[in-house]
Amino acid sequence: MHASCQAGTPIPGILYGTAWKKGDTERLVRTAIAHGFRGIDTACQPRHYDEAGVGAGVAACLGGTLTRADLYLQTKFTPVSGQDPARIPYDPRAPLGEQIAQSLAVSLENLRTDYLDCLILHSPLPTERQTLEAWRALESLVDTRAVHRLGISNCYRLERLEALCRAARVKPAVLQNRFYADTGYDRELRAFCLREHILYQSFWTLSANPQLLGHAVIRSLAARYARTAAQILLRYLTESGVAPLVGTRSEAHMREDLEIFRFALTASDRRAIDPILEA
Repeated sequence: MHASCQAGTPIPGILYGTAWKKGDTERLVRTAIAHGFRGIDTACQPRHYDEAGVGAGVAACLGGTLTRADLYLQTKFTPVSGQDPARIPYDPRAPLGEQIAQSLAVSLENLRTDYLDCLILHSPLPTERQTLEAWRALESLVDTRAVHRLGISNCYRLERLEALCRAARVKPAVLQNRFYADTGYDRELRAFCLREHILYQSFWTLSANPQLLGHAVIRSLAARYARTAAQILLRYLTESGVAPLVGTRSEAHMREDLEIFRFALTASDRRAIDPILEA
């Protein structure tokens, strides 16, 4: 169920997303890991994430047979524009590189770890120059081995990702985007990621796409495989080189999400689904 095997812990083919969990974060992370999730996504952004709750949930699961090396933990540096002004987890007056270093220190403390499997730039900055300045600071953290991989999120313009890849010394290993019809399901970006060995991680995969889950082709396959429509869509994506993020609060759905690796679609099944994501 692993989508990538770069340096460090492999990136799982599905990750548990922790946005919007608030006071339930610790319990839900603990539950997700207990059911078998080995990849956890969070952010150093108190507006939408309880990163310390993620760390507490992870810590509660370690010991015995499960070690830190068995888990893939990724978090994000969120620029000032994406933060709650009353709860910025670093000094917003500091130079950008220092903001990133401070954010990393907070994340390591919150997550109770001495390294991150991946650190993601939560969004491009307003200019290409600023984005590259941030990326250089992120690269320096890889040099210290405090971070094993880098990624970028909410990057919906192919030319922006291409420019970053050209300029980067440490290439992005992850692109994490909202997966929905308004961007054409990022078809060009996903094709570029496949060519460049960048893992495309999808978020809002189910909640933003009721029309996909209700489509006759998906429903027909769900009936044939005795699976849910969500399982069919998630399995299709994993077989297409995408690692979905799921953020369910339901234990039943956690189990169903992980069970997508217990069956496989045929090539003709995938061909039947392809046009639905091209409409």
